[in-house]
Amino acid sequence: MTTHTGAASLSHVQCLPADALLASAWQQAAADIRARLAPWPDDPTAPSWRVHAQTPACASTGDVIWWPLSPQGASGTEASAQIDAWRAADAVVLCSRALAAGQVEDTLYTRDAVYRVAGADDPAFFPAFAAFLDCGFAPHDALMLARAWRTDGSHARAAEADTLGAWPTVLETFPVVLGQVPSPGRFPACPSRLGLYPVLPSADACERMADLQVGTVQLRIKDPAHPTLRSEIERTVAAGQRVTHDSAWFINDHWREAAQASAYGVHLGQEDMAALSAEAVAALFATGMRLGISTHGYYEMLAAHHFRPSYLAVGAVFPTTTKVIATAPQGLAKLARYVKLIAPHYPLVAIGGIDADNLAQVLDTGVTSAAVVRAVTQAVDVAAAVKGMQRAFAQQRA
Repeated sequence: MTTHTGAASLSHVQCLPADALLASAWQQAAADIRARLAPWPDDPTAPSWRVHAQTPACASTGDVIWWPLSPQGASGTEASAQIDAWRAADAVVLCSRALAAGQVEDTLYTRDAVYRVAGADDPAFFPAFAAFLDCGFAPHDALMLARAWRTDGSHARAAEADTLGAWPTVLETFPVVLGQVPSPGRFPACPSRLGLYPVLPSADACERMADLQVGTVQLRIKDPAHPTLRSEIERTVAAGQRVTHDSAWFINDHWREAAQASAYGVHLGQEDMAALSAEAVAALFATGMRLGISTHGYYEMLAAHHFRPSYLAVGAVFPTTTKVIATAPQGLAKLARYVKLIAPHYPLVAIGGIDADNLAQVLDTGVTSAAVVRAVTQAVDVAAAVKGMQRAFAQQRA
């Protein structure tokens, strides 16, 4: 893996046709933006993209087609049919619609999903989109970064220029995710530094964490038909109440049962949160419990931000065997940028593949909490493993 250090070139994006003036301008502008993002690791395994300055005769995997370049004069039915055909061919289609006061609505189509956002228009938007694709971001995450980009530089903080270049880190410049149920308000706050965060499969394991006075713990039982689910939740809640300092214990998924047991908080996955009706979200808010939401990149972080949760979790940082994740491991470079964006607004928890061997690297990104699973559940000496990782957090505070 190499690092971009300012050369005006793209490794994974080609603007086509190469002899078209618009494509040439996009290519150069995107390369200039890419250079301003240094240092950024260049992954040779990242996908290659062909972004089109003219409507292509055909499309396939790796093609990106922007809506202003779609067939002119096509009816809504014809346009929808064309988009469906491109999606079936595994191309990416981005449709943009101007709104009032310099705002724009984007709909991004991939083979399997549709993403809708609204944000400010900027003349550098599409070159920025190409630049973030070149960095290896999935199209929906590249879209969020590109809509955050501002020609005047207001998307970045001058204090971070030496380490992050012009990377977008100002949350207010990012677009909003559309199509979600209304947010009832900001969920109650939890400690800003959640620290070591064991995610455990049983009340027995959670009770062991209470014996060790671990401040943040999650009970994760995925099976809703688990025969002793309510008892497991009740025992975990009771165990958390034995922790005397900064106790923030969460129940995964089963928020109604957690509320009945007077749990401190609940943690929901991205898909679980999206599946809730407006009435269910309002009912969850009314319980007074804290809420954590899992995310896997910029789009999902902004989707979660809509609900104003108590904290955000992001990952997987490293490869993990404890959960099937559709997205590739995020890595430390992305995590460091997520911290700069999210930490001023929410506690951020790093998740996925974290253990005693790589914890120090994770904490070097500035994140103040890390969820661990195997580092506790598979430890030969659980108490020693927990205390060793807690020391790493103590050193971070020092």
